[in-house]
Amino acid sequence: MADEAERETPVRGRLNGTGPVAVIDIGSNSVRLVVYERLSRAPTTLFNEKVLAGLGRGVGKTGRLANESVALALSTLVRFRRICDQSDVKDLHVLATAAARDAENGAEFIADAERICGVKVKVLSGKDEARLSACGIMSGIWHPSGIVGDLGGGSLELVEVDGETVGRGKTLPLGGIRLQETADGKPAKAQKIADEYLQKIDWLSGGEGKDFYAVGGTWRSLGRLHLFQEGYPLHVMHDYSIALEEAIDFCQMVVRRDIDSIDCIEVVSKARRPLLAFGAAVMERTLKRMKPRRVVFSALGVREGLLFDLMTPEARAMDPLVEAARELSLLRSRSPAYAEELIDWTGRLFSATGIDETDEEKRLREASCLLSDIGWRAHPDYRGEQSLNIISNAGFVGVDHAGRAYLALAVYYRHQGLIDDALSPRIRELANSRIKERARILGAALRVASVITASVEGILPRTEVVIDGDSAMLRLSGELADLDGERLRKRMGQFAKLVGMKGIVLPLP
Repeated sequence: MADEAERETPVRGRLNGTGPVAVIDIGSNSVRLVVYERLSRAPTTLFNEKVLAGLGRGVGKTGRLANESVALALSTLVRFRRICDQSDVKDLHVLATAAARDAENGAEFIADAERICGVKVKVLSGKDEARLSACGIMSGIWHPSGIVGDLGGGSLELVEVDGETVGRGKTLPLGGIRLQETADGKPAKAQKIADEYLQKIDWLSGGEGKDFYAVGGTWRSLGRLHLFQEGYPLHVMHDYSIALEEAIDFCQMVVRRDIDSIDCIEVVSKARRPLLAFGAAVMERTLKRMKPRRVVFSALGVREGLLFDLMTPEARAMDPLVEAARELSLLRSRSPAYAEELIDWTGRLFSATGIDETDEEKRLREASCLLSDIGWRAHPDYRGEQSLNIISNAGFVGVDHAGRAYLALAVYYRHQGLIDDALSPRIRELANSRIKERARILGAALRVASVITASVEGILPRTEVVIDGDSAMLRLSGELADLDGERLRKRMGQFAKLVGMKGIVLPLP
């Protein structure tokens, strides 16, 4: 067993400091513990476990939490408290939602939960839950605009979000467990009940043409089912999106069909399947009422919204994608300082050669620079492939799937060269022509930088590219003139060709 000195040594491969921090979410369907590495703009999970205790089952009819559900939930909390202790959690937050809020014996249950967890349980009002759901979307989606829907076991929270502004919100008794019971187990009846409540929200139609952000385990299961039916190349649920009409048709199919006969239903856990049709019924009716341009599935919700709410305004304003890339660079790059230098150098290079970038493309380029060397420990023949797999499937937030393709392709090209022979065509399907072109150009620029510097910091700031007519000249002054060589000239030529120029390396005494 490790002695005390060893236990106090910072863990290699982890970013230590303010963490770990944990959230226990006592919902109407599940009780979940998530332990995060630290309080960060890009939250990284150390441990994640849920138990489907079904606390909300029967509350709508009896008004009480069932004894067996309470027993399972409390025994789960005992286990979760122990995991927090042995994980050296510095800060534990416990939340409870609709079931504990609405039940006659909810206060008794909360008292037992507080005794076990050793901290005060925050029982969220419907308004609190809606606001934290919106904060979760602000944490995980870069500049969101639309309406957030968080479907739990007992309630549905709907709330407007625009950037970092939370608008109007409403809590409805349309959670999966409650709706299943109210509708007597009939999804078609559930659709009518959902209509009755949704028609009363006059501001819901104000989301027309914007995004609908779907939060909650049942809705994520719906998204996962659709993703596998489509044979989608990435199995990353966060920021997976479905166009409006297709989403409505898909939900209608789930409502009509026998659940176990649906194609690919095996990707949904058996415990989740009984509520799937009721979740689909609520989503379909919500989409018809709101008319968004698409559904966007979020892996982040109330728990991450709480963490986001705890941050300073300065921390909340940070770009979660760039911060996540920066953290990965610190953990895996040969020289994180060199990765930072690449951001400025490629920015100057793109500007000099007339490559225009949108704000979104600029942040993707910055993240790619930070990620460019994370695969260096692999065999040279596999660095591109390994980096692509890590990046395309990483737990990043604040980036859509086309953006993931940009990051993965740029770093792949940096290591593998500018050929696509070994590249899966499915990854390229995620990005449009402009994104693929920018990724190739950036990959070529990163290849030039690597042979100038050997991935060592302090060299790139001393170089510059000057444009003379149709030539892009890389100037190497003083002792840097010794870096001139055939390999550098070849790579400079490859980059320049992509931007319609001639590449020249110009050593200067």
